[in-house]
Amino acid sequence: VQDIKATGSKQFADDTSHKSGWKKGGLINLGIAQGGTRNWAAGGEKFSLALNGYVNVFANLKKGKQRWNNNLDLFYALVKTTSQGLRKNDDRIDLFSKYTYQFRPKLGFGGVGNFRSQFTDGYDYSKTPQQRISSWFAPAIITMAPGIDWTPKDYFSVFFSPISARWTIVANRPFELAALYGVSPYREVKVEAGAYVTANFNKEVMKNVVLKSRLDLYSNYLKKPQNIDVFWTNVVGLKVNKFLSVTYNLDLIYDDDARIFGPNRDAPRTQLKSLLSVGFSAKL
Repeated sequence: VQDIKATGSKQFADDTSHKSGWKKGGLINLGIAQGGTRNWAAGGEKFSLALNGYVNVFANLKKGKQRWNNNLDLFYALVKTTSQGLRKNDDRIDLFSKYTYQFRPKLGFGGVGNFRSQFTDGYDYSKTPQQRISSWFAPAIITMAPGIDWTPKDYFSVFFSPISARWTIVANRPFELAALYGVSPYREVKVEAGAYVTANFNKEVMKNVVLKSRLDLYSNYLKKPQNIDVFWTNVVGLKVNKFLSVTYNLDLIYDDDARIFGPNRDAPRTQLKSLLSVGFSAKL
């Protein structure tokens, strides 16, 4: 009975008991924080409210030597304060799919597909008035890559594609936003061909603490192949009890074509985003 309870409480860990057929599931995490002051001598916001949500759903198939893993991550967070109003703090759609055929116990060949975008408009609040810098499908990044998959452990795999295609799309507000992502507003789509590597780690690193990490590297053969684009996303989940959990999300992005607002307006920079959430969680 204790073993069954322990297995049921895991959030992200790979289930090694999955031998054949479909395995489907997911996780919903909702966090909320509220604060306020009144006649507080040291100063502070009169009112603040933060809401953040994370949804993860997956559907994985094992059939003979075939493996098909599908994973969808949805992130969204809002912060409202008296002095600054309502602002978006996190926003991401990430759909990842990998199909492989195992011709050796730890080696397979197949393909990877990845789609990334966001739900709503994003702004640079350092500008007066604030300036829009992203929107729905602006940008959207689609990657398609055939290649070789190496899986030394159930919880770790590396997929390499020597030739892959990537599309950066700015279909919404192209004349306003396309230049920020190296896209022509008249075409709305930038096509790249290059080498692609994705490494995935998904394991319970200690009791009730699970680390889910994915690192994507892309080298564009058509323009500055030595400047490698990096996308690294990490989620650490701590299960407190049946409904309460702590989640920490850390993302790092470097895109050689993305232009970040700041002193070096016309130069790419490393992008970092982190979010710590304590709140309600439900396993599907």
